[in-house]
Amino acid sequence: MAKKTIHAARTLMILGLTVVVLYGLAALGQTWKPRLGLDLEGGTRITLSAVDSGGAVTATKLKQAADIVDARVNGSGVSEAQVAVQGNRNIIVEIPGKNASNLVDAVKRTAQLRFRLVVGQPQPGVPAPQPSGSASPGPSGKAGPSGKATPSGKAGSTGKAKPSGVPKVSKATPKGRPAPFAKATPAPAAKKKQAKPSSGPGKQPVAQPTPSASPLTKQGASVDDPLAWVQNPGTQWLAKYSSFTCPAKGQSPPPVDDQADQPLLACDDLGQKFLLSKALIEGTELKSASYGIPQNTAAYTVNLSFKSSARTVFGDTTTALSKNGGTFAIVLDGKVVSYATASEPILDGNAQITGNFTESQARSLANSLKYGALPIKFAKPTVETIGPSLAGNQLSAGIYAGIIGLAIVMLYCLLYYRGLGLVVIASLVIAGIVTYGTVLVLSHVAGFTLTLPGIAGLIVAVGITADSFIVYFERIRDEMREGRSMRVAVETGWARARNTCLAADGVSLLAAVVLYIFAIGVVRGFAFALGISTLIDVAVFFWFTKPVMTLLARKRFFNTGHRLSGLSSETLGVDGPVATRESRLVGGRA
Repeated sequence: MAKKTIHAARTLMILGLTVVVLYGLAALGQTWKPRLGLDLEGGTRITLSAVDSGGAVTATKLKQAADIVDARVNGSGVSEAQVAVQGNRNIIVEIPGKNASNLVDAVKRTAQLRFRLVVGQPQPGVPAPQPSGSASPGPSGKAGPSGKATPSGKAGSTGKAKPSGVPKVSKATPKGRPAPFAKATPAPAAKKKQAKPSSGPGKQPVAQPTPSASPLTKQGASVDDPLAWVQNPGTQWLAKYSSFTCPAKGQSPPPVDDQADQPLLACDDLGQKFLLSKALIEGTELKSASYGIPQNTAAYTVNLSFKSSARTVFGDTTTALSKNGGTFAIVLDGKVVSYATASEPILDGNAQITGNFTESQARSLANSLKYGALPIKFAKPTVETIGPSLAGNQLSAGIYAGIIGLAIVMLYCLLYYRGLGLVVIASLVIAGIVTYGTVLVLSHVAGFTLTLPGIAGLIVAVGITADSFIVYFERIRDEMREGRSMRVAVETGWARARNTCLAADGVSLLAAVVLYIFAIGVVRGFAFALGISTLIDVAVFFWFTKPVMTLLARKRFFNTGHRLSGLSSETLGVDGPVATRESRLVGGRA
């Protein structure tokens, strides 16, 4: 029995350390107030107005766009964002919180990801596409095998000597948006790929010499053959490129007509301009998109995996680029986010977009790519702040209801279980502390937003938690009625009661999971809160209530059946003092 006491004390210490760690994580979020939903605090409303750019804005496309936006801002189902179609042209998005900038960016991004080839050829009679004060060639990134540690924001492998006259990769990153570079993963059988380094910030990509086999013509090669077109884009496109300028820093870029089947004039965050071929790979050909921190690195990356058709195109393209020293660019919403060379073929279709992403930026970009491009274009969205949809007294009423319900449960337990009721109260307090800390952490990590239905889910869980105590305490009383001491009854009663409690909690958790999967809107928030509270009930029951009962079983106040302990002979409904009954059973059933 001494070993069980030591084990119980150790379990309580571990629980205490867990609570400390939980609130330490909550402190990293720098807030001690959970995020409240639209019904309680209000938030941000974004109005997207569809623009008819050659294709009809149909109800089907509008509904599809609304579904994509809803998946972006509420993919986990716990941020409580609301998306609705209004009329035949507008989508209304309401996001809880006044400063949900990452969700606002996810709504506004159209996520038209395309891979294009870069043209950089000075032509006779046409001003060379070179920046003032610089004549250094080189792309802004490099393609190489993934899985390597990449120091200081650089990608790829090492080994081959860099060509002379090519500057090193720039570490500078403009504010407001990361300036990532790309690196793609080779096939297992392929050799390691050495990337060519990049130009510094503010430098335009400079063209490679024109191959003699590709003489310049006015019309140029067919745009449907990108590899040939980049060698001979025609004087008309080179003239457009020469006169094209990128907006100055701080200025809003002009609208970009990013058509997949046409060449594109584009800029990047450093103010560099590009002449690009038609799209080789569309964002719809992505198989998956995720974000995370690779091993041996400290920076977030966005990981892309292409479908089999795109994998073949990408492999063929990098094979050709490795022979002629060409460059490909990753274009997102008409802006170049990365461009790189490939010195050898890259065949397995896996790639990474890396840079100085923050966690929210990487998550936002990955979600936008994962949930696809919007089927229609929208004008610049209107963003406004809205107030709570419920009156302020609704929140107060919900909190008061929870406090009153909790007080009634505690009072009943004190009157019925007396001393054991203190264990119930202590367990409920611990459960409340753990629940609040969990809500704080989930608000920061997963965007969990607490609404009035969510508060109802937490209140309902109070009854589930109290049920566990009742089952356990009644099992202990049954064991003591059969003549066992409290020390033995606590252990044997636990062995029988825990299965019943787990079954009850399992049913509650299953109901919450089913409701979360099949429900929509705020009902999912209720289900999520109910599920989290049920799991916390199991944790508190196993790691607090049971160890506390093991320790109390050694206290004379309880094991001798004091009339206020809740385990007296009158309470148990037996004859004679509990201590006398135990002494008669020493060496026998006790």
